[in-house]
Amino acid sequence: MRIFGRKRNQRKAFLKSIVSNLILKGRIKTTVARAKETRILAERLISYAKVGDKTLAARLILRYMPKNAAKKLMGSIASKYSSRRGGYTRIIKIGQRKGDAAEMAYLELI
Repeated sequence: MRIFGRKRNQRKAFLKSIVSNLILKGRIKTTVARAKETRILAERLISYAKVGDKTLAARLILRYMPKNAAKKLMGSIASKYSSRRGGYTRIIKIGQRKGDAAEMAYLELI
C-alpha cells in the first residue's frame, strides 16, 4: 500500500474521492502511483456491484463513495461489466508533469 505522505484517515478519504470521481466521470488524469492504488479499490467496488445480493453490495459500496456515485456504479456500470470477469480499468501513461516531473497517467473505465 502506498502512503502518499498522508496519515491513514487522510489517505482513505483521498482514495475515496479519486474513486468516486472515476465512477462519475469515467476517466481521470492523475499520477501513475495514485492510478495504480486507485485501480485496486475501483475494481473491487465494481466486483461488489456485480454480485447478486444487492443489499450487501450497496452497504459495501456506500462505505467508499457518495450516493450518486454508488447509484451510477450499481446501475449502469455494473450491468456494463456483467459478463466481464475482471480488468475493468485501464492506465494510460502520458508523460511527465511539467512542474515536478511526476509521471502522469489517465485512469479510465474500459
